[in-house]
Amino acid sequence: MSNCVFCRIVAKEIPAAVVYEDERTIAFMDAGQVNPGHLLVAAKAHVENLYELDHDQAGALLRTAARVARAIRAAFRPQGLSVYQANGKAAWQTVFHYHRHLLPRHEGDGMMLSWPAKNPPRTQLSLPGRVAESAAEPRLDLVARRRMVLRSALRDFDRAHQ
Repeated sequence: MSNCVFCRIVAKEIPAAVVYEDERTIAFMDAGQVNPGHLLVAAKAHVENLYELDHDQAGALLRTAARVARAIRAAFRPQGLSVYQANGKAAWQTVFHYHRHLLPRHEGDGMMLSWPAKNPPRTQLSLPGRVAESAAEPRLDLVARRRMVLRSALRDFDRAHQ
């Protein structure tokens, strides 16, 4: 995508401080550094979010993140490392090209994460059948996934109204 900043970085159309790349991934320093060593691991192919990754892309991205995380640890000696990744506007995704932040952390660095736990009853914590079924399925195209969800909803409706 010509207007995607990460696609332009991958294509070498705009400069970036690239620290690692392979055939599927690229890792580069975040221009908006929170702490020294803060970098991004991105898919080379334009994929908007986690939902669109295929299994090979997902594996390659995790391998690159682990490799670069070890390099961050060796180079910057942080006390910890936070890994952030957002999917969609509601999750605060601002660049709609799959990437994850690797953020070296130190006590008192000012970085905060609010986690407003809702603490639902334990009966609500088990995975709904549809989610478990979908996770077990091989990657399906969007139409097939929607069809599967609709059929499951219809079966549930039929059972409830027998």
